[in-house]
Amino acid sequence: MANESAKRPLLSGLVDPPKYPQKNTTTKRKRFLRSKSAPSVDILLGPTEVGGTLPDSKLNSIYFRPSLKQVVLYLVIYLGAGAACFYLVKDQLAGKKTNGVLDAIYFSIVTMTTVGYGDLVPNSVTTKLLASVFVFTGMAIVGMLLSRAADYLVEKQEMLLYKALHMRCKGGEAHMLKQIETNKVKYKFYTTAVILVLLITIGTVFLWKVEKLEFVDAFYCVCSTITTLGYGDKSFSTGGGRAFAIFWIVTSTVCVAQFFLYLAELNAEHRQKLLAKWVLTRRMTFVDLEAADLDDDGVVGAAEFIIYKLKEMGKISEEDIALVMEEFEDLDIDQSGTLSAADLVLAQSNR
Repeated sequence: MANESAKRPLLSGLVDPPKYPQKNTTTKRKRFLRSKSAPSVDILLGPTEVGGTLPDSKLNSIYFRPSLKQVVLYLVIYLGAGAACFYLVKDQLAGKKTNGVLDAIYFSIVTMTTVGYGDLVPNSVTTKLLASVFVFTGMAIVGMLLSRAADYLVEKQEMLLYKALHMRCKGGEAHMLKQIETNKVKYKFYTTAVILVLLITIGTVFLWKVEKLEFVDAFYCVCSTITTLGYGDKSFSTGGGRAFAIFWIVTSTVCVAQFFLYLAELNAEHRQKLLAKWVLTRRMTFVDLEAADLDDDGVVGAAEFIIYKLKEMGKISEEDIALVMEEFEDLDIDQSGTLSAADLVLAQSNR
């Protein structure tokens, strides 16, 4: 009896149906369709043990994604501190000035986004040290926090973009949400591209009409700003222009960063789909059969086949499988090759 248990495939029992007589493939297929997915992250981040919860410090280290309110709060704190500091040392800033408070906020924005026109520059030891501190903290806010706000705004526009692209297509809201989720990266890329074109147009027209730049110079200034190139030969020089720049520079520089991020993700997703299509359409060989046979019993179960195909697609690796199997073996207290409620109780009591 012990030998039979030892020879039994470890993974096939997880998904294969019991071998009762008069069972056909339809029953097996329905069994797979009824399988439940793992609980959501929100559930897993609740109580983890009887009488205890996951510590806040560990939770933050595992999963930290600031909300839009937190992003706005951090930005307000940064701009408030920057405006206060640079207003106090406004006489130590060289360049064309308009209004003390406005110039301080404008200089903070230009520093945070690393645009650095050069129309206002530090001209003392104090201002140079302050600028050095604020450029690092500002880059952290742009890189780690403001992208969350961009994601939020883009996600809000995805539904409108889908409706615009599929005006004549019929289908309910459920179908629409499914399509958006399936092509999430593509729609984010399209949405960001539309917003970016809109921001470039608004910035160019503003510089052309309000700052009185030539149209080509206005477009040139917009491009050098949103890419944070900031040559400095063309910039916002009027009070109204700098008030506009405070909002426009932050939005446009973050938007262009998100545009290239989604472009890279879209390219990676396309290559992943091509690989998956190749894996699923090529014929399986005897070499593949041998490689997929994880427990060396001469046959490949559904779980082994799925794992092998996921490895080929690059979804999982040998290290991932090894880590999961190590956890399985730790939980399988009675070494039966299956997990039960009794195993989980014993595993928790041994911790």
